Amino acid sequence: MKTNDYVKYMTQQFVTYIDSPKEVRKQKRQVKKSEKEAFANRWFGVLPLGMSLMYRRYRDKKDA
Repeated sequence: MKTNDYVKYMTQQFVTYIDSPKEVRKQKRQVKKSEKEAFANRWFGVLPLGMSLMYRRYRDKKDA
C-alpha cells in the first residue's frame, strides 16, 4: 500500500467519524466497551479461568 493511499484512507475514516453525531459515537464506544473480554482471558486465554475454577472447587471441598 502506498503512503498516499494510506493517507487517503485515514482521511476518509476521520471525516466519517467527525460527520457522525456525538450520540452515535458515544453509543458505539459503549457497545465496544461492553463487548470487550476480561483482561485475563484476552491476554492469557482460558488458563486463568480454569485455574480459578479449580481453586474454587478446592476451597469449597476444604470448607465442607
